[in-house]
Amino acid sequence: MNQKKKVEKEKRIEKNEKSKKKDRQYYFIVALFALFFIIYIVLVEFTSQTSYASSNEVVEEQPQKVELNYNSNDLQVPDPKQLVEENNQVTRKEELSVETIDLEYLTEYQNNPDLPQGTIQVMQNGIVGEQEIITKKIYENDELVEEIQIGNKITKSALNKIVMVGTGPYRKITEANVGDQVYVTSTMLSIYLEPDEQSQKIITVYKDEEMTVLEKSGNWYRVAYTNYSGWAMKECLTTISPEEEVEIEDEQEEPSGVSTTITKNIKLNQPSGLTLNEFKKVLSGNSQDKDKIIENNAEYFYYAEKQYGVNGIFIASVAVHESNWGTSSIAKQKKNLFGYGAYDRDPAGSAYNFTDYSECIDLLGRVFAKYYVNPPGTAIYDNQKASGKYYHGATLEGVNTKYATDKNWANAVFKWMQYFYNRI
Repeated sequence: MNQKKKVEKEKRIEKNEKSKKKDRQYYFIVALFALFFIIYIVLVEFTSQTSYASSNEVVEEQPQKVELNYNSNDLQVPDPKQLVEENNQVTRKEELSVETIDLEYLTEYQNNPDLPQGTIQVMQNGIVGEQEIITKKIYENDELVEEIQIGNKITKSALNKIVMVGTGPYRKITEANVGDQVYVTSTMLSIYLEPDEQSQKIITVYKDEEMTVLEKSGNWYRVAYTNYSGWAMKECLTTISPEEEVEIEDEQEEPSGVSTTITKNIKLNQPSGLTLNEFKKVLSGNSQDKDKIIENNAEYFYYAEKQYGVNGIFIASVAVHESNWGTSSIAKQKKNLFGYGAYDRDPAGSAYNFTDYSECIDLLGRVFAKYYVNPPGTAIYDNQKASGKYYHGATLEGVNTKYATDKNWANAVFKWMQYFYNRI
């Protein structure tokens, strides 16, 4: 019995020991967890304080940093490509463009009594310059809706042309044959390497000098003079010797016989064929020409036709229409019968200023020949080629396409052309 109690006692002791061991393990785990929790709380608090301190430090120092270290280099420059891309998305946009174009020279006419009336001689060839035209283009939905010229800049000066105009008595040009002796009628006469005033000048000869005709080509003679040979304008030469007495005062210019009937489809790149006297007749005595601007400049419409191959009556009709017979403010103040050079933003200020009406008449003859009435590449004056930039046919409607925004411009000009032709 005692033995049995002893065994039970030992079992109770062993059981108590196991129970204590479990309790110790439990408390150890609880203590360890509590330690980890305390460490976690401490770390969180430390991190929070550190972050707060850092935040306060930035806030306090940022204004000082901006104030002390401000530099224009810190500015962000927009990317041009990005701006273009953003601009392309805009419904309405503006664009500036710069175009280099010819700066046309002017022509100075000088009277020469040694040349017969109706005769002209080029003494100095004109040289075209260059200018930059600044244009503002306005687009809506990528479609060009308006184009405004806002300025220009001359980059290469032009050299003016000098032309001698005969004011002497009318003399019928005598046609020479190869081998004939001819004599210079003008004060001076240039001999060229080729039958072209733009070619190399060989020598200058003077009035009454004698030379021999070697060859003929159009309005040119190839002549021999002392040891030189070259081309001279035949209208400045005569077969009549200076010693011969010839009565020329009573001779009259023969009428052209041009028809007075024209249509709206008349070819403007063909001369009218009217004589100088006929130009003076049809452009004179008009009641609308109150200041006689057109009448007093009739000869220059003739010279423009003769030099540039454009119908001179057409040029005169444009002048009448654009300047209202020379009464417009631009015509009076700037001697500009065509409003040449004017653009909508400032027509009075931008229009070209001329010293004489003959300059604008001559210039417009060249402009029409070069840009409007001849297809690109056509041989025109001074051995040049037509640009044809605004060519849409050699008719009034063709010129109207680019020359004037007024759709009735062709009809208005044709009205004056009919009026003048009916006075031949």
